[in-house]
Amino acid sequence: MENINETNSPSWLKELVWRFQRDEISRLAAELAYYFLLSLFPFLIFLITLIGFFPLEQKDVLNLISEFAPKQTMKMIETNVNTIIGSHNEGLLSFGIIATIWSASNGINAIVRAFNRAYEVEESRSFIVARGMAVMLTTAMIFVIITALLLPVFGKMIGLYLFSTFGLSVTFLAIWSASRWIVSAIILFIVFTGLYYFAPNKHLKLKEVVRGSAFATFGWMIASLAFSYYVGNFGNYTATYGSLGGIIILMVWLYISGMIIVIGGEINAIYYQKNVIPHE
Repeated sequence: MENINETNSPSWLKELVWRFQRDEISRLAAELAYYFLLSLFPFLIFLITLIGFFPLEQKDVLNLISEFAPKQTMKMIETNVNTIIGSHNEGLLSFGIIATIWSASNGINAIVRAFNRAYEVEESRSFIVARGMAVMLTTAMIFVIITALLLPVFGKMIGLYLFSTFGLSVTFLAIWSASRWIVSAIILFIVFTGLYYFAPNKHLKLKEVVRGSAFATFGWMIASLAFSYYVGNFGNYTATYGSLGGIIILMVWLYISGMIIVIGGEINAIYYQKNVIPHE
């Protein structure tokens, strides 16, 4: 495989475009979208079943997704989740755990391959280690997402307490409520940082992955909101694809998400090869 240091790319942007073609990022994003789709509903089922042990409701999980997901996609997600949850299957939690971990581990493996290609390294970890890492990352993401769901609940209680105790203005409550976007960004940044740090078969430092994490965090938030706005105002997928419109929208959204994740890994690899390798 041609080493990126041997190219004469005059800028990191041109280098990123070159890598986009070399590493087939578009194909990798499509592969990730497929695995994301397979793991999405088991993951939601598991989360919604699990939140019965916390001061949360099913709508809290769906509201978190609805901040970024297109409306047509949310309708389909809500319908399927309500149907499955309404069946009152006693084995739902067990199925959710198994299906989530297995599907997510396949997705993590696809991400690992993409990142290893970006760093130009071969996978040398055993199957058990690779699956163990996938399970660890899946568990960590579940914990982080539950934390993200709990923060607005307790955050509202804290805001109301400060408001009543110190006699703060209504403006304070409005600003406090709007801080959920900041919290969402922080949560996403933590998730992406863990992904970029552990997934590649490379010993990295946290400072070597923060650029890709920052790009993935804000890039995903902006891209999701922009796509949601486009679908809601210009893209009439239902007229073109009929009842499949919601699925098409969901797949495109997951495809965009996968592409941003892979590009974030490429950005980290570019920084590593240009700034870390020369000093080793």
